[in-house]
Amino acid sequence: MVNRVEKLSLLSEMIAFAKYDKNIKSIEYNFLLGVAKQLEISREDFDYLIEHPINYIHLKSHSERIVQFHRLVLLMNIDSEADNNAKNVIKLYNFGLRMGLSHESISKVLYLMESFPNKVVPPDVLIDIFKTQYN
Repeated sequence: MVNRVEKLSLLSEMIAFAKYDKNIKSIEYNFLLGVAKQLEISREDFDYLIEHPINYIHLKSHSERIVQFHRLVLLMNIDSEADNNAKNVIKLYNFGLRMGLSHESISKVLYLMESFPNKVVPPDVLIDIFKTQYN
């Protein structure tokens, strides 16, 4: 399991992802706040991270990186403005690469995403994609 500093880093990364287009919409804020609660991060710490991001910490666990990538997929699809879709897909792809995930797996997730309702890849499908590439 990840420690507090890693949790703060994960959340900070997600905030940076949401702020990529300069502002966090209320639906994104509420989603991120829910993730913060899931990670046992207080609202005060969460709000502090919005204005004061911390450095990215690379997760050692491959499974934790997959979970984080899935969170980013969900975050991206919360705000489904069609004009930002291509930009967001590129952004998500780059975040996945930075996490050390295989480009084949990332590409497959992004391709398959279009075939699911609301573009949300079910966790079991996502895990299978990464398992196949990891082995």
